[in-house]
Amino acid sequence: MKCFSSLKSKKERDKDCKVVRRKGRVYVINKKNPKLKARQG
Repeated sequence: MKCFSSLKSKKERDKDCKVVRRKGRVYVINKKNPKLKARQG
C-alpha cells in the first residue's frame, strides 16, 4: 500500500475505487484490483 499526501487523483484511477475513513486515516480501496490500495498521510 502506498502513502500519498492527496488521494483525489488516486480515486480516479479506476471506477471501482472508493475513498473510506478508518481510524482517522483516509484510504482508497478497490475490491476488484487490490493493487490500487492507497493511504493518506
